[in-house]
Amino acid sequence: MTDWDSRFLDLAAHVAAWSKDPSTKVGAVIARDKQIISLGFNGFPPGVADDNRLLDRGTKLQIILHAEDNALFFAGAAAMGCTIYTWPLPPCAQCAAKIARAGIRRVVAPEGYPERWRGSIQLAESIYEEVGIEFDLVRE
Repeated sequence: MTDWDSRFLDLAAHVAAWSKDPSTKVGAVIARDKQIISLGFNGFPPGVADDNRLLDRGTKLQIILHAEDNALFFAGAAAMGCTIYTWPLPPCAQCAAKIARAGIRRVVAPEGYPERWRGSIQLAESIYEEVGIEFDLVRE
């Protein structure tokens, strides 16, 4: 892990704190050549109130956008060839598919994540292998 990897992971952790999700705060940073291209955190779409729906897990999961979704949306075509940094866990399989579609070349995330995510993260890793995306789990 480079100093810049550490800096961008730290920034993803900082951005994660902006999330209104009471249970899991996730941040994402998309960068290239030591420059920030985009940031994202998990939350409801713009215009959707951060209200009691955040406390109802079933409802929340149907509405919330993942940090990777938001970062990729804001980056647009500029995501091509970049690295995405996520905190506090690696991207899920659905986000991995979107990351592949966007042309991201590298994913960096901290190692260690809740057991309930194991299957999705392993599927994500298989997507990265298949399309040639470098996947680095790092110790923080």
